[in-house]
Amino acid sequence: MGQFYIKGGIPLEGELRVQGAKNAVLPILAATILNQGESVIHNVPDLKDVKTMIKILESIGCSIKKEENTLIVNSSAIHTNEIPEYLVREMRSSIILLGAILAKHKQAKFSYPGGCDIGHRPIDLHLKSFRELGAEVMESHGYIYCKSNNLKGTHIQLDYPSVGATENIMLAASLTEGITIIRNAAKEPEIQELQNFLNKMGCKIKGAGSNTIIIEGVKKLNNVEFTIMSDRIVAGTFAVAAAITGGQIVLKDCYIEHISSVISKLIEAGCNVYSIEDKIVINSSKKIKAVETIRTLPYPGFPTDMQAQMMALMTVAKGTSIFTETIFENRYKHVSQLIRMGANINIDGRIAVVKGVNKLFGAKVTATDLRGGAALVLAGLSAEGETIVDNIYHVDRGYEKFEENLQSLGASIIRKE
Repeated sequence: MGQFYIKGGIPLEGELRVQGAKNAVLPILAATILNQGESVIHNVPDLKDVKTMIKILESIGCSIKKEENTLIVNSSAIHTNEIPEYLVREMRSSIILLGAILAKHKQAKFSYPGGCDIGHRPIDLHLKSFRELGAEVMESHGYIYCKSNNLKGTHIQLDYPSVGATENIMLAASLTEGITIIRNAAKEPEIQELQNFLNKMGCKIKGAGSNTIIIEGVKKLNNVEFTIMSDRIVAGTFAVAAAITGGQIVLKDCYIEHISSVISKLIEAGCNVYSIEDKIVINSSKKIKAVETIRTLPYPGFPTDMQAQMMALMTVAKGTSIFTETIFENRYKHVSQLIRMGANINIDGRIAVVKGVNKLFGAKVTATDLRGGAALVLAGLSAEGETIVDNIYHVDRGYEKFEENLQSLGASIIRKE
């Protein structure tokens, strides 16, 4: 499964270009099904999840060429609407293909998706929305069967601003007859990115980034060329890495407004953070102050994908921080591992109380999910002595060349398989 060996105590310094966004490229790759032609996508991160999505697309008949960080996807020869179960179970984001396949091929068969074990993540909003668009949806023996000869535009009110459900509706409704309106839609930058891609392909979508998205169905889509935005969670992770090591780094090709909720907490903790065009500068001392409250919320609130990394920082802050995880009920698995390193953390349900300690100590710890694994790496960068992080395949799902990028900033970290 691989390990990271980390020697802590070195302030990070230097410049780093932020990779393309994982949570943007996956739904965009799903959308390449819709035009039955060629899609050229630039700035694609080299990640395990992306490789899984490529395998899925190839399994249904797409041909894909990779040229460095560019993917050329041709979807003209898709021959099946069923995706192999073992690939679906590797990655939860595979569910996003359901809307695209249903829109283009009128029927789809899926097993229930997998991914990180961070809590119950039902797909009932996805299926309910497909039914409202006119699809027949059946669930049986761990499989989902969707069928429709004539999807029609409708008004869909989401009970919760689910990112995946919003994206799936956008994909499914892009080729429907009539107009679909999504209310209480997710507002994430990745939603806006999917809208930009689909519109460049010939869709008629507006409103992404607001509560209401309007999709006017079209009959045919064209070839497209598109460049993926930078990954805001990766940017946030490296910003926290600078803070926890008392370093100074410049993040290139990213935008501060995408992580404003994270930046505000870093400033509250005593960091100096500012932006110049598409660069973010983070300057920190080792005298981090505790942030009193951190509550995860849908965008533009504090992202659940940054909760673990911020908690690692708060373990060495002066004072007490209270975390409230409102998105996933099982997203504190990293806590027991941070405690092994000397952290003082108490959990009561969805609440975690973190009392800062003078320093963490190197230990052998295990990554149990993507962001928790990244948090353990950050803790290791700060800790006294050597930290060994097991099961780093979780980290590889979301961070391209993680150890190499940290090395370029001066960190002592190596990978051992």
